[in-house]
Amino acid sequence: MKMKLSTQILFAFLLTLLLSIFDTGSNYLLSLKVERNIEFLNKSQEIVRNSTRLHKTMIEMQSSFRGFLLTQDVNFLDGYKNGRTTVPELLAEQEEFIKDNPTQISILDSIKSLHNMWLVYADILISAKEFSLAKKSPDSYRFFFENRLKKQIGKNINDDISRKFAEFDRVEYGIRKIHSNNLIASIKKTHYFSLILFMLTIIVGISTALYIVFRTSKRIQKMVKFAENISDGHFTTIRDHSRDELTSLSMSLNKMSEKLQRNINELENRNAELDKFAYVVSHDLKAPIRGIHNVINWTEEDLGSELSPQMKKHLDIIRHRAKRMEDLINGLLDYARVRRKTAPQITNVNEIVYQIIDSIVPRSFAVEVYDLPIFFTERSKLEQVFENLISNAVNYTPNKDGRIIISCKEYADHYEFSIKDNGIGIDPEYHSRIFEMFQTLREKDETESTGIGLAIIKRILDEQNCSIRVVSVLGQGAEFIFTWPLNKN
Repeated sequence: MKMKLSTQILFAFLLTLLLSIFDTGSNYLLSLKVERNIEFLNKSQEIVRNSTRLHKTMIEMQSSFRGFLLTQDVNFLDGYKNGRTTVPELLAEQEEFIKDNPTQISILDSIKSLHNMWLVYADILISAKEFSLAKKSPDSYRFFFENRLKKQIGKNINDDISRKFAEFDRVEYGIRKIHSNNLIASIKKTHYFSLILFMLTIIVGISTALYIVFRTSKRIQKMVKFAENISDGHFTTIRDHSRDELTSLSMSLNKMSEKLQRNINELENRNAELDKFAYVVSHDLKAPIRGIHNVINWTEEDLGSELSPQMKKHLDIIRHRAKRMEDLINGLLDYARVRRKTAPQITNVNEIVYQIIDSIVPRSFAVEVYDLPIFFTERSKLEQVFENLISNAVNYTPNKDGRIIISCKEYADHYEFSIKDNGIGIDPEYHSRIFEMFQTLREKDETESTGIGLAIIKRILDEQNCSIRVVSVLGQGAEFIFTWPLNKN
């Protein structure tokens, strides 16, 4: 099942959000557990403190009781009397603390029972002692002294109370240790789960983000490459089986590619038809021109002595105009042949240029050639460009002191060639028009220029996806600069 990009992003966001919620919930539950253990430890500490106070109060009561019996000073009974008030309060408070612990309640009940037994024992002896002091009769006290105090009944009770308090504290410390261990375990578990969930959230978030970014970027790069192929003239289609927002873009690119392919095919067919038409028409037009030349030659042969100077002048004009027409037809043929593909080969540009110089440049010209390369390209078309530009420089430069400079600069993906002369120059208003068909700076009756050469150059360079420009001022020569693809194959 295919998901849209927006659904994938939403899913990744929800997954990360759920992990964050789970992390927060787990931390909250663990924190509650930690809080309960801390509360228990605080409560346990209060229980131990209260147990110590209770036991201390009972010991103080016992000390006060013994002090009274030994010294017969009633002031010692103040501690005993205060204890009778304080101990019940402490017992009640302790019972509230341990109400959920049956073991401790049982021990505390034993302490309470033993303490009550001791109180009965102590009250009897105190009363006997007070009576003997008041009546000045020690006999009643001596009876209780011999039968109770001397037999260590009170001591045994106090020893039992001490043992119960020790048992009570031992049980409390045992429970406290368990909860302390639980607290440590809870804190460790909280840290562990927090770290695991945090790392998991980061991993899931980053992984899903990287997956979506990688998948989207890969598809976008594929579409960019596809668009570049279309711009290079390779009208293929792209396969995209995803059903998301980018699928519509893929479909649009495929439709555009198919439509461009149809349009290019149709345009190429029409161009082929036009080239064929121009080629056929040009050949057909040559026949009447040859007929005109023949008629002029026959007339001069048959009536040479009878022709007046004016008639000879008219015949020369006709011959020149026919020749210009023939040059125009040949130019059209050359223009039509530009689209024909030629096989690329290793091309020595120096060799091409010097062959052209030897064939069309007058001896009176000074020609300088610099840094021309050797590379793999369509030799015939590059040769045609140089031939037309050098011929153009010769035609528009006076023979006296004529100078032509040919140079080249190399860039990352192309060469930049320059043909510079010191001829008549070109007015800037004509810089763009000179590359149009039949545009020339000479008079129409001059045979040297047909106005097709620069148009042919422009068409060749357009075919190569290259450019040409002219740098010139009227009367100061001209420099034609054109680019050519590097290592084209």
